[in-house]
Amino acid sequence: MDDINLIYNNNFGLAFKYKGDSSKHCNKVQLVFRDTGLFVSKEELLKFSNNISQSVKNHSLCGGCKKKEMCRSILVESHVPQISFAMNSEELNSVKDLVEGTLFQLGLDNYLDSLFND
Repeated sequence: MDDINLIYNNNFGLAFKYKGDSSKHCNKVQLVFRDTGLFVSKEELLKFSNNISQSVKNHSLCGGCKKKEMCRSILVESHVPQISFAMNSEELNSVKDLVEGTLFQLGLDNYLDSLFND
């Protein structure tokens, strides 16, 4: 883990950037949750965040269900239209926190860099 900079993590996953100035990794974030890794730009992360928000807004099936922890009936579109993630309501809330926390930290880092590098 010496070659990464942790951006944000929670009980569901983590987000990090690779150290160094490699053009392959420049301005991309590695988001890891469950058995999945997404290597995304900030714009793709914003799109994924919007898709998560839509899923949160649209799902109402899990409210009174007694099997909601085991059932993954909520589909969340990724930034790639051909890929969706099946989640339960707890996972949906956790991935929402992971993505929003990552975007917040990226914004804060950019702001602080702009203050001290101008």
